[in-house]
Amino acid sequence: MGNPDAYALWTATFENPPVFSLINRRTLRGWARADTSRPLMNDMALKPNSPAREAARRRSFAIISHPDAGKTTLTEHLLLLGGAIRAAGQVKARGEARRARSDWMKIEQERGISVTSAVMTFEYADSVFNLLDTPGHEDFSEDTYRTLTAADSAVMVIDAARGIESQTRKLFEVCRLRDIPIMTFINKMDREARDPLELLDEISDQLQLECAPMVWPAGMGLNFRGIYDFDQDEFLRFGTKTRVAGSALKEILASDEYKIFEDESALARGASSTFDLESYRAGHLTPVYFGSALKNFGVRELLEALGRYAPAPRTQESRTRLVLPADEEVTGFVFKVQANMDPNHRDRVAFLRLCSGRFRRGMKLKQSGTGKTLGVHNPILFFAQERETVDEAWPGDVIGIPNHGVLRVGDTLSETGEVIFTGIPNFAPEILRRVRLGDPMKQKHLARALESLAEEGVIQVFRPMLGAQWIVGVVGMLQLDVLKSRLRQEYGLDTDLEASPYDTARWISATPQELEKFIAFYRNQMAEDRDRAPVFLAKSEWELGYVAPKFPAIKFAKTRERADVHAET
Repeated sequence: MGNPDAYALWTATFENPPVFSLINRRTLRGWARADTSRPLMNDMALKPNSPAREAARRRSFAIISHPDAGKTTLTEHLLLLGGAIRAAGQVKARGEARRARSDWMKIEQERGISVTSAVMTFEYADSVFNLLDTPGHEDFSEDTYRTLTAADSAVMVIDAARGIESQTRKLFEVCRLRDIPIMTFINKMDREARDPLELLDEISDQLQLECAPMVWPAGMGLNFRGIYDFDQDEFLRFGTKTRVAGSALKEILASDEYKIFEDESALARGASSTFDLESYRAGHLTPVYFGSALKNFGVRELLEALGRYAPAPRTQESRTRLVLPADEEVTGFVFKVQANMDPNHRDRVAFLRLCSGRFRRGMKLKQSGTGKTLGVHNPILFFAQERETVDEAWPGDVIGIPNHGVLRVGDTLSETGEVIFTGIPNFAPEILRRVRLGDPMKQKHLARALESLAEEGVIQVFRPMLGAQWIVGVVGMLQLDVLKSRLRQEYGLDTDLEASPYDTARWISATPQELEKFIAFYRNQMAEDRDRAPVFLAKSEWELGYVAPKFPAIKFAKTRERADVHAET
């Protein structure tokens, strides 16, 4: 290692439990290996209110699951434990009771589903948690992907009766692409469920992920008695939520129940992997917890495990260097823009994940690409739709920056303006529709509304080079329902979405001469996205495969890096 002082402190930290409790091993190792030419840790274990020390307290995690696995209910009870709310909402209740605090949109409250990502900050014990609630429906996978770029770990919620479902598998693959550590919560044990050993085998076989059961259930459904904590040798009784010594299990369980529990738990420990912190943080192993989110059982054990094992903010790659949480320069990237969270004010808030430095209210930060200086005078911390102004924030935190269309998804903010984070792309839409407006006199209003929604990432919009009708692109059909609902509720526009002659879209790039030649040949199928980048609208996959070989100088892209937007416009 090139920095002896950093190496000495790094080694001493591993041998010193009090210091280790502040800064996790994987974070230190990443900082020490990333760039030893810089003074990484000269004050991080000693100086209060330093970026390194405060970052070590942060846990930014996302919750992923298939729809109806209990993700939103789990979110509510995590917030309840953190003291953020007084009573958890019941998603399946009726009337005014049917309100989940993370589901604040009207369409979410009407349908009892999550269709947009929400960010909630709360404290528990000595940790600060930033919880990112992602949409469970596959039609909103693009929003989920962007949200996962801001998470350092994830909780995978599995329905005990259904096991691994399609959307769970898709979201897991996204986490695997980013090497995000995953903690598993097998939910709904108070209902009829599959055999727990069978569920562990399914996780291992289908996801190629080692399982380390941290607790083990006694019974299920009407016979669910509680969970046994392997490490503490304690049994948490269902219903009373009281803990008793493991030796008292024979007195609590009937003889046949105890025999089944004893055999299954012994087999689980013998056949499963032993929990290993490094293997978990590398994304190879998942600690498994059982419980019932609806009954708030087993949730506290999950939250305590997140505080104990989940990684602190990691290093972030940029185009020029690795950015460490301990760096003094304030940096962060915008992973989401949300409009009209407050219907009384046509607000627009950019969600900024801080990556390094100590952010202070009133700071001036530079926008990547444009070099514009932005004064952040009213930064906010989120609790779903509710918010409060914050005076300072640290690496791992997610803050909101109110703005009027200046910031967009993929932007980097930093003090020098020299840092550009990458990894947040636009994806080619799978469904294209034409937008027909009920009142033709509101065309300009429609254009502003569509551009605003595109800026959020709800849809993608394309303006054909020939013709006046806007074309919107989405990943799934439910996004179209959300689009129509928001246009009506937030912008007062009644619209119809008609079938489009086009099946898919591709961003094209080439030399100016080649690009001009291609556009002249296919002008009736050309459009521009909201950043005026040229887009080819193909009538089918077959046509795309036919056109591409005829123009080998043209590059047809299914994704477009959002960090490139300002540089090209």
